[in-house]
Parts: sequence; structure tokens; C-alpha cells
Amino acid sequence: MGRLVLRRLLATIPVLLLVTAGVFALIHLTPGDPVDVMMAESVDDSVKATLRRQLGLDQPIYVQYGAWMAKLLRGDLGRSIRNGEPVIENVGRRMRPSLQLAALAMAISLMVATPLGILSAARRNTSVDRFGTTFALFGICMPNFLLALLLIFCFGVKLRWLPISGYTDPLEEGLQGLRSLVLPALTLGLALAAVVTRTLRSSMLDALSEDYVRTARAKGLSESRVIRGHVLKNALIPVVTVLGLQLGTLIGGAVITEYVFALPGVGRLVVDAVFARDYPLVQGVVLLIAIGFILSNLAVDLLYGWIDPRIRYR
Repeated sequence: MGRLVLRRLLATIPVLLLVTAGVFALIHLTPGDPVDVMMAESVDDSVKATLRRQLGLDQPIYVQYGAWMAKLLRGDLGRSIRNGEPVIENVGRRMRPSLQLAALAMAISLMVATPLGILSAARRNTSVDRFGTTFALFGICMPNFLLALLLIFCFGVKLRWLPISGYTDPLEEGLQGLRSLVLPALTLGLALAAVVTRTLRSSMLDALSEDYVRTARAKGLSESRVIRGHVLKNALIPVVTVLGLQLGTLIGGAVITEYVFALPGVGRLVVDAVFARDYPLVQGVVLLIAIGFILSNLAVDLLYGWIDPRIRYR
């Protein structure tokens, strides 16, 4: 197991190098100058040139990349061009709302998708199955921003049960903070629940047709014991794969949801940084998101061996 983790971590080095080089090139090739964004047009060109030289933006792109990589190897992600603060501090302030939103959305998706996917597979071609497949199709096809607006209109405007925007930390304000995350978490969680429901149903139907299931039934086991003891665990590998991939997306990719609900998360931070041409901040955020994806995929690989003992790591 330790050798597997070490090999996977070493394999991430070229991936991270490609990610950093690609993001660095794309952000620098994007039209616009951060100095022009920071200063008014009336500012003298000599002042802009001085600031550009101080920020190192007058150097060739490969020189800038080399300087940034040298800092990165020392654990320094650089400083934001907009406010001069270290990138890690900017991201740290925005990471808590994103992590809380991702955790709540993941919990909602599991609470909805697990029973619905199991019942849809166990009662195939019944009304329960038709409801589950309809929900999955609806959730996959529905754009996040449209679902967010529908939830805002229903629970925020009409019923007035939940706040429609803003963020309060649940760790500080308790229930009031949790209420501020319910609607955005529902937006992300229901969309993820649709994918998990469809994946779990399909995987369980495949498992139900296996010989070991027929053997368990022939031994006289009840249907519930067959599903709990034999079918469900063997059907979890595709589900765990989907959840592992979606976890990284929830943390760093919930841009539209964070904008609609005015949440100060990482996704909104990186979009604001792109518009401001804040190169160090964009590069640092994307690098941290890439590391998050890599770690989530590594956790999924390790879970495979626990779910299915037939999988052996060498």
C-alpha cells in the first residue's frame, strides 16, 4: 500500500508541471494587462512601466515562469497583484466556504441517491424505478444556474424559508450559518445525486445478474440480505469513482453557484482573479485545485481495495 501511494505521488509531478505550464501560458496569453486593470487610463505611462518592472511583467514569459517555479519549489505561491497579500492567505480565506459547501452538497447527494438508486434497481420497472430514472434524467439535464433560480424563487421568494444570498460561517453562527448554505448545497447536491442515482442503479443491475446473487437466493437469503450483503458492496466501485471525481469539482468548480448565491468561495475567487489579470492568484488557485483532484483520486484508488478485496495493490 505504501509503495502504491509513493508511486502515485511521484506520478503527479509531471502532471502538476503540465498544469502549471498550461495555466501560466494561457493566463499570460489572455488579452489584457494587469497594470492597466489596476490603474486608470490617465496615469502616466512611465508610472505604469515602473510598476510593470517591479512586478516582473516586463520579462519574457519563460523568465517569469522560471521565477515563479523557483518560488514554488520553496513553498511560496507568490503575492496577489491586486492586494499584495500572499496567495495562500487569499485562498485560505475562501477555502472554508467552499469546503463547507462541498461537504453539505455531498451529504445531500448521498442521502438522496443511495436509497433512490437501491430502490430503483431492486424494484426495476416499477413506479419507484420510473421515478428514480426520471429524477436522474431531470437532474443531469437541468443546468445548475436554472436549478438555483428555481430554488431561490420557491424557498427564498415565495416561502421565505431560506436566505437567497450571502454567507455566514456555520462554525460561528450555528444554525443561521447552516441556513445560508442550504440552497447552494441543494443546487449542487441534487445535480450530483442525479448522477450517483443513475450510476448506482446501473451498477446494481449488473451485480444482480451475477451468479453469486443467484447462489445467495438459492440458499434462502432474503432479498434485503442479498442486496445488503452481496449486491451493494460490489456495486460501489463505480459510485466511489464518480464521487471522487465530483469532490474536486465541488471544491473548485462551483463557480456559477457561488456567483448566484454570492458565496465568497474559491470558484468565485479564481474568476475574479482572471478578470483582474491577477496572474499569481490564478496560478496558485488552479495549482491547489489540481492537487485536490489528485488527492481525491488517490483516496478513491485506496478505497477500491477496501470495497473489493479481490483488488490487490503491488
